[in-house]
Formats: sequence, structure tokens, C-alpha cells
Amino acid sequence: MRADRLLSLLLLLQNRGRMTAPELAAELEVSVRTVYRDVEALGASGIPVHADRGPAGGFRLVDGYRTRLTGLTDVQAGSLFLAGAPGPARDLGLGADLAAAQLKLQAALPAELADRSRRIQQRFHLDAPAWFRDADPVPHLAQIAEAVWEQRILHTHYRRWSGAVHRVLWPLGLVLKGGIWYLAARAAEPGAAEDTAAAVRTYRVGRFLAVDTPGERFERPEGFDLAAYWEESARRLEAATRRQTAVVRLSPRARRLLPMLFGAAGVRALTTAGPPDADGWVAVELAVESEPVAVGDLLRLGTEAEVLAPPALRKALANTVTELAGRYR
Repeated sequence: MRADRLLSLLLLLQNRGRMTAPELAAELEVSVRTVYRDVEALGASGIPVHADRGPAGGFRLVDGYRTRLTGLTDVQAGSLFLAGAPGPARDLGLGADLAAAQLKLQAALPAELADRSRRIQQRFHLDAPAWFRDADPVPHLAQIAEAVWEQRILHTHYRRWSGAVHRVLWPLGLVLKGGIWYLAARAAEPGAAEDTAAAVRTYRVGRFLAVDTPGERFERPEGFDLAAYWEESARRLEAATRRQTAVVRLSPRARRLLPMLFGAAGVRALTTAGPPDADGWVAVELAVESEPVAVGDLLRLGTEAEVLAPPALRKALANTVTELAGRYR
């Protein structure tokens, strides 16, 4: 709406000082011609906008003028929770709201606090995605987010390892983990389990092939806590996947690599380390996944580690290394 754009233009000039018409056009995603029309409209409404001519010119507010009018909407206020993550905010369809909310918040702050907020933005940045891995394409994320907020039932087609399935879901919350979006939801089919956290399942948003929201609403399970659910779900997942314990001898370099390659399991393993031997190596107890997965994981440590137990895992590693040696002979 034009009124929102005029307010954003006013706040840009207030927060950033002199700006050229092309700079304002880029920020507002409009044409330069529209910027000139909007500046004229501001002037006609009594806002003291001054135009400086020449190469270093641009538009600025007359010295000392400040507005306390912010017009912060509920969506924009909510988007402030994502202020450190502009990428995820954009994925959720809140990118423009986040930018407008930050401008309005800055305008409402006293000068010294507004300056502090600008310095914080210049010095701290949250980059949610993990290294060396592209984030999932999430074409349905904004629609799913709207259904979570509006408490609307989702009719979905979801890609599982065994193939696509149809699911009718009550979407309860979204979680961003390592650059990957997940949906916490419970099945809405007749005969589904009671409205408890135990009935909630986690779905990877990038695997939804189609999403529809016919308009049906649902009631959230009483007492459902998204953060608590996610923490417990992550704990169960790790317990279910890392069922074996391997005794691994590690070099000093491998001890530094273990937390990077094995995450929390690697950190916990280092707490079990005994005293180093004459070569500086230590033995630790490391929680690992199934044997084929564990072999691949442990091979990433290369010659900096030796599996001592269990015997079956040690033999599997030896067979794999022997096969590799023969292939590269």
C-alpha cells in the first residue's frame, strides 16, 4: 500500500540520513519515478524533505526533524524474532515485513539506542545453514507457516524413502535446524492418537511434494511446547540411531577433529578419555550408528584413529581398508 511505502521512505531518510533516488528506489523496490512522486507527497503533507542537487546530492530530512509514527504491525512485530536470520525470514515470506519492522523500531528508539542497534547489526550476523551443504528447496514453506499460524489443517503429499504418501496433518510448529526446515505435526485422520506430544511427528519441509489448506481449522493440543518437543525428539533420534559404542584410539589430531565430525557424540566421547600413551594417543568410548554407517564415519578420521572394539566393527573397517588398498594398488 502507498501509505506503508511513504512511511518506509520517511523512516529510511530518518534512520540513514541523505539518500539518492536510486538508493531509495532499490530499498523500496519501486521505480525512481515513483520515489520522486512519493517525496512530493511527503512534502505536500508537511514533512520537511529537502532535495540537495549535484553529484553528492539526494533527499534528506531538515535537520532535527524526527517522527515517532511507526505503525508497527503485528506481522512486522512478530518478524523481529527473526531479525538475526534474514534468510529464514525470507523463506517464511516475512522478508519485507522484517525490513519494515527494523526501520520502524529504529525510528522509535532514542538516538543513542538507534545508533547502538545499527552498530550491533554491523558487528553480529546469524548464518543458519550448515557449511558445505545447500539448504533444501522449500517451495511450500510460506504456506505451511501460514497454516501453523492460522491453525489450519494441511492436506499433503510427502516423499518418504519408500515413496510418496498422503498425509492430513495438524501443523503445530516449524523448526530450523542446521539450515533445514522441519515441521512438527500430528496426523489428523480419524482414529489418530490422542492430542499429546507422543502423537506428534517430525516432517522435513523440503520433502513435501504438494500442500493444500482447504480452510478446516483445528485446536492445538493443550500444553504442547514446541521447544520441549524438539529437544526430546532430538534426544530420542540420537538414542535410536547411535545404539552401539565403539572403543576408539585417537591421535592428538583426531581428538581435535572428533567434535567437528561427530558433534555432541564426539564431545561426550572425549570425556571418557583415559591418560595418553607414550605416543600421545588416548582411548575413548564413542557412540556410533549401525555398522555400515559407523565404518563410513570412522574412515573420515583416516590414519588418526584405530578401532579397538567391538571386534565386528574392527573387522568391517579392516575389510573396507583392504578392499580400498586393492582398488588403488
